Amino acid sequence: MLCLSDSIRHDDPCVQQLLRTIEEAQTLAQLILAVWPLARVLALHMVEYVLAERAQRPSAWPPCPTCGVPLRSKGFAQRQLMSLFGPICWRRRVGRCPQGCAIPQVAPFDEALEVQPHQRTSGELQWLGCAFAVFVPFATAARLLGWYCGGRVSRRAVWGWVQAAGHRAMALLQGELEAVARGDAPPQEALAAELAALPLALGADGVMGPFRPTGGAPTGKIRWREIKVGVLARLGQHRTRLGHVVTRLHHRRLVAVLGDREALSPRLWGEAVRQGILQAPQVVWLSDGGRGLWRLFEERFTGHARGILDFYHAAQQLWKGAAAWLDGRTAQARRWFGWARHRLRHGMPDGVLADLTEALAVEGLPASARDTLTTVYAYLERHREHIDYAKYKELGLPLGSGMVESACKWLIQQRFKGVGMRWSEDGFNHLLPLRLAWVNGRFEALFGLPLSPNQ
Repeated sequence: MLCLSDSIRHDDPCVQQLLRTIEEAQTLAQLILAVWPLARVLALHMVEYVLAERAQRPSAWPPCPTCGVPLRSKGFAQRQLMSLFGPICWRRRVGRCPQGCAIPQVAPFDEALEVQPHQRTSGELQWLGCAFAVFVPFATAARLLGWYCGGRVSRRAVWGWVQAAGHRAMALLQGELEAVARGDAPPQEALAAELAALPLALGADGVMGPFRPTGGAPTGKIRWREIKVGVLARLGQHRTRLGHVVTRLHHRRLVAVLGDREALSPRLWGEAVRQGILQAPQVVWLSDGGRGLWRLFEERFTGHARGILDFYHAAQQLWKGAAAWLDGRTAQARRWFGWARHRLRHGMPDGVLADLTEALAVEGLPASARDTLTTVYAYLERHREHIDYAKYKELGLPLGSGMVESACKWLIQQRFKGVGMRWSEDGFNHLLPLRLAWVNGRFEALFGLPLSPNQ
């Protein structure tokens, strides 16, 4: 082990100490944790060696932006950045105007490395910090990042990175929305042939989020605001070990906005075009009975998709009618509900509507029960084209909007509704695009990094 230390860095006592720690490790976990600091040191040496070698190469000096005279080298100056492996130091040429123009010093090598003049952390460190912040609070993300890089990272730094990345994501989205408003379709996302041949399902729902009542001030009563969420996915068939055929989602994509139906509409349509709604062999819209959501369907998707009312919401309406008419505590109410639910599920929605009509004609029906039955009847009649559940099942289509509800839970509730959390609008709008970019497979692109192999 000592000869290894000599071959690595014989004049660095830090490496010798790390090697001794590795030799003293007893368990596998201790051994791996002891090797990791050494790996960081070796990586730093390698990166600094490459930077030092490249910094010696001739520099092409640009003209002075004030007088136009080519800038001139003033020698080497040191630069330092915090990276995933710790602080990286290198020296590079800096130049100024030979005429003495009042301009900042220029470092062509920094520009080649895509390092900004006042940047203190490297891009990959910011990328990992934002990735942590997608799932956990900023303080926790900073702690995890510190464990990884062997240094100290503040939660304010993580928040600053999230702001910068979220701002880039919002600018890209704004450009896409403007293109959609002009009638320009966004580029379609590449799909494998087997995915493109599957039906496309989409839907939307709303979820409430906790916000601060006065901007960034944490005091005051929570203000609950609605966040609209849309989901798109390809519907595949999977056979379980017991031989049951179940629907499985593939290539899931999400959109979301702190706002109303009008704000969600162009976002959802743009993503639907990106996911191939115009070429998909079959498209279905899955939603509960919210009128705003079905207006969105009618405005944007009725010419491209088949609408399906969530069966479980329809059944809930039937139970409301049974409870109001026959008293929900009675066996008669439960029998009627089971019978009506079975008929609705197995292709007899008109029979259920006829039963409700007969119930409304019963003499002596209390006014409250009549109002409830009228509401249930109007609900099902309004969605008559969307409740042919036997036909949907025969086509292999899902009957429930669970994919939308689960998307709301994962995207919003798991990150934005933790204990004691209250968000400013600015903070929410910067972090939400990062969660969307992550689930949509576009997170690395925000930082100019190549996509992961599985994306």
